This record gives sequence, C-alpha cells and structure tokens, in this order.
Amino acid sequence: MANTASAKKMVRKLARRTAINRSRRSRVRTFLKKVETAITAGDQGNARAALTKAESEMMRAVQKGVFHKNTASRKVSRLSARVKAMAS
Repeated sequence: MANTASAKKMVRKLARRTAINRSRRSRVRTFLKKVETAITAGDQGNARAALTKAESEMMRAVQKGVFHKNTASRKVSRLSARVKAMAS
C-alpha cells in the first residue's frame, strides 16, 4: 500500500496510463481482426486495405510504447505474407 504522497500519485498515474494502454491494445486487436476476417473471406482487396490500416495502427502503438517494435514488425510481416499469398 502506498504511504507517501508521491507514491499515491504514482498509483493514480499508473491507473490512468493502464487504461489508455488497454484501450490502444484493444484498438490494435480490432484492426488485426479485420485483416484476419478479410483473409478468411478470400477478399484480397479488402484485406490489403485492412492491412494498411492495421499496420499504421500497430506502428502508432509502438511509438506510444504499447508494443515492442519487433513484435509489431513480425505481426505485420506475417499478415502481409498471408495477404500476398492470396494472389496465387
């Protein structure tokens, strides 16, 4: 339990930050889900558009410190490979 005033303030700040990060992570998952849905539906045009939006959202989350850079790059790389494979 926080006893000092500064520790209590840090607890409040951490709670606000956690809520923001949870929201950002959820938003990224939503965009990734849209790409997955388009891939399973077999709609390449829709998948490409969704991938572009998901990529920018992932990189924004990286800038905000929600995801590690390599994690985002790996996810985008794997998704783009799957979208590209739909052409053949």
